[in-house]
Amino acid sequence: MHRPVKKVLAIAGGVGGAKLAVGLQEILGKNLSIVVNTGDDFEWYGLKICPDIDSVSYALAGLNDPERGWGVKNETWKVHETLGGLKAPNWFRMGDRDLATQLERTRLLKSGLSLTEVTEDICQRLGVLARVLPMSDHACPTMVNTREFGWLSFQEYFVREGCLPRVTKIEYQHPEGSSASCAVTEALEEADLIVVCPSNPWLSIGPILSLSGIRPLLETKPVIVVSPFIAGKTIKGPAAKIAAELNLGANQLTILDFYAGLVNALVYDKTDPELIKDFPKTGIILRQFQTIMHKHQDKVALAHEVLNLGVELINQE
Repeated sequence: MHRPVKKVLAIAGGVGGAKLAVGLQEILGKNLSIVVNTGDDFEWYGLKICPDIDSVSYALAGLNDPERGWGVKNETWKVHETLGGLKAPNWFRMGDRDLATQLERTRLLKSGLSLTEVTEDICQRLGVLARVLPMSDHACPTMVNTREFGWLSFQEYFVREGCLPRVTKIEYQHPEGSSASCAVTEALEEADLIVVCPSNPWLSIGPILSLSGIRPLLETKPVIVVSPFIAGKTIKGPAAKIAAELNLGANQLTILDFYAGLVNALVYDKTDPELIKDFPKTGIILRQFQTIMHKHQDKVALAHEVLNLGVELINQE
């Protein structure tokens, strides 16, 4: 008798990860948990900003802007424009509706709630079915070392400098006492299947994997990785550029190497010219599906393929 996939935990960064998360939520509803990167969190005008949490939450709520790929649809920009008129820093572009989320998050955090509790509260108000879990309740910033400017915070590199500086090293900082949240470890323990969404390995997934105790838990679970690379490129973001700067290939071998010891199955796009025969004999299942998700039905279709593969993995054990 085949064992079904009951509880799924997805691991995601921003826009690319959010797309697959939407498809998974449509199929799984409340049986889906999503651990989201917080290495790009920072403080802006005294507000706690969580870009990846917001990208995932807005997408799951159907509020995200599909054209920009981030933020809220039907946005206005009065505060941003007024800051510019005052000649105040406004390199981090935030819309008025998005700003409301940041104000409420900061208010709730100052009332004594944890980031996990605040995220759950806001997601419930937005009508999100899946459980969105920040990777940690502590600040664990990602730092990027560049040839041009030395060390930059994530948002300085990603937004202020537009990902243009050449990356030499990426560091995941863990201030004393920082760790994965209890909610994350419990969700990992309860999950039947882990799905790593097509997010930037170094900037979005690496911070999560760097947390103490995460890798040992993942090693006990069937893990499907959906590659962000398609024929040496990505749909969005600097992953291919970073791969080249770190002297790595923007290909599936690099993905297999990054997730070595964790991955049981790798999914990559059906148009990618890399063939199964080009991979070393690793015992890892390799499947090609359509991973480009322009439309909602693309997200659901890929989620179905991934979950069917998950059933196959679980019943191999």
